[in-house]
Parts: sequence; C-alpha cells; structure tokens
Amino acid sequence: MDDMKKGISRRSVLAGIAGGSAVAMAGITGFPGILKAQEKSLKIGAYGGYFKDSFDKHIFPEFTKATGIAVESVAQPTGEAWLVQIEQAARAGKAPTDISMISQGMMQRGAAVDLWAKLDAAKMPNVANVMPAYLNKYADGSLCGVGAVTWYITLVSNTDVIKEAPTSWAELWKPERAEQLGLLALVSNSFLLDVTAKTHFGGQDILDTEEGIMQVMDKLAEVKKNVQLWYRDEAQFEQALKSGEIPMGQYYHDVAGLAAADGHPVRSTFPKEGGINDSGSWAVSGKSEKIEMAHEFIDFMSQPEIQALLSRKVGTSPTVARAKTDLTDAEFASVSSEIEPIIPRYDIYLQRADWLSQKWTELIVS
Repeated sequence: MDDMKKGISRRSVLAGIAGGSAVAMAGITGFPGILKAQEKSLKIGAYGGYFKDSFDKHIFPEFTKATGIAVESVAQPTGEAWLVQIEQAARAGKAPTDISMISQGMMQRGAAVDLWAKLDAAKMPNVANVMPAYLNKYADGSLCGVGAVTWYITLVSNTDVIKEAPTSWAELWKPERAEQLGLLALVSNSFLLDVTAKTHFGGQDILDTEEGIMQVMDKLAEVKKNVQLWYRDEAQFEQALKSGEIPMGQYYHDVAGLAAADGHPVRSTFPKEGGINDSGSWAVSGKSEKIEMAHEFIDFMSQPEIQALLSRKVGTSPTVARAKTDLTDAEFASVSSEIEPIIPRYDIYLQRADWLSQKWTELIVS
C-alpha cells in the first residue's frame, strides 16, 4: 500500500500545472548499477518511486526482450521542473532523455515552443489502438505525444457512515453533506471546475470564457459549507476517510480500491457524469538522436497487451479501448470504468493559470 500511495502522490503532482515538490533527480549522465548506454539503447524518463520501480521491473525488460533495445531509466522530476530541464538542455542542443512521460499541461507548454519531436504514426501501427483523446498534436495536426498511462479521480465514501453509494457528483452540493467532504485543494489538480461544469451546466463549453468560468466558480462556491478539508496531503484525507471522520470526497480510484481490499469501509464510485480521467503522454525530445528507436518504444507501449500489463502491474487505466485488452471485469473495474470520463480542460489551466489561482483562492478555498 505504501508503494502505491507514493505512485499516486506522483500523479497528484503530475496533475498540477505548477507541480509540487519535485522528485530528487538521479544524475543525468551516470546511473550506478544501470547498464551503460549502448548503440541500441534509449534513455527514458518516468516518475520516480512506485512508477519507475514498476516500469523497471515489469515493463522495460519486456521492451528490451522484444526489441533488443536496452533502457536506461531516469527518475524524472514531476510537473514544471522537468519541462524546464528539457528546455534548458534543448537550448544547448542536448536531450536529458530520449523519451519522457509528460503531463497534459506540460505537453501543451512544450508544444508552444516546438520542444517535442514530430512523430510519424505510420512507423507506429499500434498507435491506432490509442483512443484519440490521448493523442497530442501540434497546431498543424502533426503528432507530438501518445498516451502513456491514465488514472481516475472518483467520488469516494465511507460505507459505515454513508450506507448507500452516491450516484452523482451532485452529491457534493447536498445540504446533508455539511462538513462531510474532503476535496483536493488546488484548482489545477482537483479539476472541480470541470466537474461542476459537467454536473450543473451540461458540459465544459461554459469554461471557454472568463464569464463562464465565473458562473461555474459561483456554483462551486456553494459547496464550501460542506467541505471539512481542502487537502494537499493525500494521506491526511485517506486516514480521515477510513475512520469516517470525513466520510466523502474525491480521491484516486485505485488507492480507494486498495483500502477496501485491506478491509477498510471505503468505496469508490464512478458518478453518472464520469470519473475525472487524467493522463501522461510519451513525448520525444526534439534534440534526441534516437528518434527511430523512440518510435519503436511508443509503438510497443501502445499494444493492448502492454496496456493491460500496465493495469495489472502499475495500477494505471488503459489508453486503449477496454475491448481491445484481455482485462477481466474485476481487473478493469480496479483501474477504470465504461462510463464516459470527464477529461479536464487542460487548456484553461495553462492559459489562465494566474487568474484561475487568484479567483480560486478568493472564492473557493478562502
């Protein structure tokens, strides 16, 4: 459980545009105990702790076995810190890694300065398996990122306190939930603007304008009286959820499932409006000299059987349609849902970052 929680913490930081405390980065030019770079090798960045350990143990060896290409893995910092390092290296004509796992906000920021190599889908036939929502493109339509992993934030509740499973995000607004909720504290990682828009305004188009966003924030502000904890520390909310002190809120679906499997009175529900689906993409540095091998890696990772392996070994939901995988009902339910997800409007969190943070502080968490 502790290892999984480390991985989920990575994801909560990954979700934030500004990121959080960065993982200490391993030395870029040398990794004790790791295979020295060879002619057929790739340097691949993955978020540290549980994620990287799981990739090193279960995923990268399968790629090497299938292709003969060695992997030198890098524990990359999360959020903005890694993007800055890639940008600085690019200006010096270098690539700290050939391939990195990049959050959606950072994908957009990198694309704005042509940081990512353009990818050739014809060289990666398995990318056709990846759902279109997980493909990143430049303004000219060229491919620059391919979905690596996804995960869900759902509506969670304590079964001892709340006997009947909630069915809608609208539950957060109900008067009987006064001082019962734990919600993520940042505008850029809670995605509660998206939830409110989908639940009360028929969809996320209202977020196109500042006027629309203000309508959504005013509606979300009605939830404040029900919130006992705006949390940044996931462990704090997890413990309160288990004990029933804070019996409802938003949390990570797979971690809630692990808590339930350990015997705690916790349930995770995919509301009818959908769980919040967040994701990271594989992107190739424009300065990498190993673009052809990078194509091989992304093609390999886009295979349904590898996406299923990720679900089983890393706890992520597949970027390909469930029907393409051999995941059992129980395996799929542990990481995903057939309900159409809420995919955050990453564009607004990037383009209006400072304004959103200011209004969020004034209207929501103050």
